[in-house]
Amino acid sequence: MAAKDAPGSEQVREIPLSELHPFKNHPFKVKDDDAMMETADSIRQYGVLVPAIARPREDGGYELVSGHRRRRACELAEKDTMPVIVRPMDDDAATIIMVDSNLQREGLLPSERAFAYKMKLEAMKRQAGRPSKKNVSQVGTQKRSDQLMAEQIGESRNQIQRFIRLTELIPPLLDMVDEKKIALNPAYELSFLTKEEQAMLVETMDYEQATPSLSQAQRMKKLSQIGKLTEDSMLAIMSEEKKSDLDRVTFTTDTLRKYFPKSYTPKRMEETIIKLLEQWQRKRQQQQSR
Repeated sequence: MAAKDAPGSEQVREIPLSELHPFKNHPFKVKDDDAMMETADSIRQYGVLVPAIARPREDGGYELVSGHRRRRACELAEKDTMPVIVRPMDDDAATIIMVDSNLQREGLLPSERAFAYKMKLEAMKRQAGRPSKKNVSQVGTQKRSDQLMAEQIGESRNQIQRFIRLTELIPPLLDMVDEKKIALNPAYELSFLTKEEQAMLVETMDYEQATPSLSQAQRMKKLSQIGKLTEDSMLAIMSEEKKSDLDRVTFTTDTLRKYFPKSYTPKRMEETIIKLLEQWQRKRQQQQSR
């Protein structure tokens, strides 16, 4: 390690973007969305107002701990460097800072939160270490890592563990959770299925064009635990009509299109249908009152 990066040193430097490498297994997505474009515009006008944090790498350059989105925004703003606080730190300390610096962002995806919680909790457990046998009597007075983490981020221990379970989902299912096609509670139950069973579920959902309810997910989990979740049993569960489907009447645009002018949008079609139903209801009420 170079002398300028010796432990205990910390300063802000303008570092070339090419020397700033992403954090290993960084769980947060860096997207070129509207917020990113706004950040890039701000950097073009005012520069980077808050320095990123990075640590020296053994292979040269620096590993970003916080500032991945700012680095991308600098690229979009056609900047060659960005201000960075260089801070030597070990893996666990870097992981905790990396997670904490991103958890306050709005609109975090369930998958981002899941992997971030897992990484931070594992780092906190390693930092806490394991009590020796002679100190076992003191364990009851020490807070568990997940309890400390819950207090720090304002989540219950149970909710943290439920999010972490999502990391056991295969990518196609986790993507559906991010896209809000599968709710958090059913997703938690599905995380207990084996990877092979999850892959089979993806195929079954595609065949049935449906996603499992909480009840369906719980029943598949129970069958999985006793080794009886087969393709047939899964199909039988997924082919059931959900109560929400039984209580809902739906029409496709194609079904309704022949009754309306081509210029009508789906919204205008809906408004017209409601007006016609209101007229029909008034007419029925008049007939009944005679």
